[in-house]
Amino acid sequence: MRLADLETSFSSIPTDEKFMIDMMAELYAERVRKNVSQQELAERIGMKQSQVAKLEMLESVPTLKTLNRYAKGLKLKIGLVPV
Repeated sequence: MRLADLETSFSSIPTDEKFMIDMMAELYAERVRKNVSQQELAERIGMKQSQVAKLEMLESVPTLKTLNRYAKGLKLKIGLVPV
């Protein structure tokens, strides 16, 4: 796949889905920065470790509710900036 093809396919993703994907990436990075394992986070938020892994691999676009749950496990809040 060429870079131009990748850029075209990414630009076809709806804006709200891009936000969810970007937010998941930020939360994943924060989990790693805080040195919290997938297993530990899963226990904190009442999920299985495999579910956390699937979220982080973006097997599907996470919902805002799921992102908030993940964030809460890291003692974070998702803040939305008005546009």
